[in-house]
Amino acid sequence: MKQLFLAAALTALSSPAMCADVDVSAYVRKDQFGDILISPNGSHFAATVPLEDRTVLAVIERGTNKLTGSFNVGRNTEISEFAWVTPDRLLFGTARKFGALARPQLTGNLYAMNADGSKLDILVGQDIDDGGPGTSIKPKKGNNKIAAFLIDAPPADTRSVLVAALPYTYGPADVFTTVERLDLFSGRLSRVATVPVRNAGFALDNQGQVRFASGANADRIRKLYYRANDGAEWELMTIEKNGLFEEPVGFSADDSIAYLQVEQPDGPDAIVALELATGKRTQVLRDDDVDPSRIIYRNGTHVPIGAYFNDGRPRSEFFDAQAPEARLQKSLEGAFAGNAVTITSQTSDGGVALVQVASAQNPGDFYLFDTKAKKAEHALARREWFDPEQQSPMQPVTFAARDGLTLHGYLTVPKGSSGKNLPMVVMPHGGPYGVRDVWTFDEEVQMLADAGYAVLQVNFRGSGGYGVAFTSAGQREWGGKMQDDVTDATRWAIQQGIADKGRICLYGGSYGGYASLMGVAKEPDLYKCAAGYVGVYDLPTMHTQGDIQERGSGETYINDWIGKRDSLGAVSPNRMADRIKVPVFLAAGGEDQRAPITHSRMMEQALRKAGVPVETLYYNDEGHGFYIEAHRKEFYTRLLAFLSRSLGGSVAATGTGGEAKAAK
Repeated sequence: MKQLFLAAALTALSSPAMCADVDVSAYVRKDQFGDILISPNGSHFAATVPLEDRTVLAVIERGTNKLTGSFNVGRNTEISEFAWVTPDRLLFGTARKFGALARPQLTGNLYAMNADGSKLDILVGQDIDDGGPGTSIKPKKGNNKIAAFLIDAPPADTRSVLVAALPYTYGPADVFTTVERLDLFSGRLSRVATVPVRNAGFALDNQGQVRFASGANADRIRKLYYRANDGAEWELMTIEKNGLFEEPVGFSADDSIAYLQVEQPDGPDAIVALELATGKRTQVLRDDDVDPSRIIYRNGTHVPIGAYFNDGRPRSEFFDAQAPEARLQKSLEGAFAGNAVTITSQTSDGGVALVQVASAQNPGDFYLFDTKAKKAEHALARREWFDPEQQSPMQPVTFAARDGLTLHGYLTVPKGSSGKNLPMVVMPHGGPYGVRDVWTFDEEVQMLADAGYAVLQVNFRGSGGYGVAFTSAGQREWGGKMQDDVTDATRWAIQQGIADKGRICLYGGSYGGYASLMGVAKEPDLYKCAAGYVGVYDLPTMHTQGDIQERGSGETYINDWIGKRDSLGAVSPNRMADRIKVPVFLAAGGEDQRAPITHSRMMEQALRKAGVPVETLYYNDEGHGFYIEAHRKEFYTRLLAFLSRSLGGSVAATGTGGEAKAAK
């Protein structure tokens, strides 16, 4: 099977390698595949294959390893969702993504294809008149020029699915969503439910009835509606109060209990069992530090049985530790100790499970596990050119901010190093709200460690995953307490003897670019350099440019979470360039819709006016993060050279060689 995936991903894998110092080619090469699911009858696999500026969906016959079907759409387009909705038919949607770091913009197109590649068609969406860019699908006329997204396939229905549908608009809008039954072959739609709130999502019970709807109008106040069955009226069950809300995550097997993920005033979210007849609530699962990151369901049902938690290293917890699914999960975790283990899909009879095994040093291996024979067979690796044993270890760290708030993060040190007195790169994440760094393979982190740097990542206040109060603590704190958390993390690393205090730089993308430039403006004596990748640097401009403020709820978000326009100049690094004393490197794309290149050009101009050394790398045909492999190589080559001049680490190789190999 591995060879077939290599063939399917030939475009993504056929890149020359470098042969000295840091092998940048190994880090910029695309995964051999993204996600993979086994079909309910176990006869086929479906997988997404990343190419340079798009994603292909490939279907492979199990046993023969024959490529039986594929789907490829145009530039900047990827498969946003895909699912086996019958034993031999796939439904999948697309998104447009202008840049590697950009948030995918869902198109609302839904396509279907049989496992053997036959009956490929667009069923609904904005491209229904032309079949979609880059495809040979025959266009059709009709009333399906709307946006639609899969909810689920009703039980025992082999011809239709339920989708969330909304009017297609050319540009962002806050609209009402309906639930429609979509025929998997003809594309015919029939109305199932409407709901009295905009931007709604839905939850089904185990009979396929729509029981919950949650959404928000332009004011961004979330509302949860409930009904007893498909024929009942909606009742307002919950309205967001003091920033707290709850979302349904499933039902008990008999549908008498609804399970909710409930936000708490302090600390992480809890999973609560709600008895629908009596209203009685019982907490069934809650961690001391982190929210559930993913719900675990009984195979083929809407019955939640546990959750994964990213508390340092990922782990699983179950409502009932003696349940068969819990015992299976724990046995797999024991067999692959030291890794995060996830059952991604199973056959409908539960006999075969597709298991992903990954870690901070392993991009991911997949195994086919026979649940009866208790045997695992290696199927393929996401990036087989990396040897996990040769990658640098990532350790969870915890420390206190200056005001006493507990912060979590990750420290990666070069493999084989003492872990002391090292040159260090502090790497704030993007987002910033609701986003967090986790214990996982990160090619940028590994590349920097390969160059000889310790890498420090901190989940500053405002990050997701630690409860609503922690996220809300970052509200309107751009350049304030969120920035102080990054500073405190840096000083913690110095105090621990990890970082050489005279050799520390900041580097980040998107919000991380902002935090990097703001860091050297606020703390001009703490860092030796800063690099910003597709960053935002003039915060008042966020009110007038970019894709966030184009809809009502987006403007509300900017005002509520970043700040009013007239208050943001004081925390904009391009207006503080005269305080920056160290070299700066800026990289940006001309097609960036999230952080328009205007930000980088304003930052560059301000730095040059202040006499600050500044280097730039701009590509007019890139967006929010670089797609094109040659551009990514150039960016990381330039980044390593820039960091080396201040910190003394390794640079990228300059020659070319044979097949890319694992970095040191």
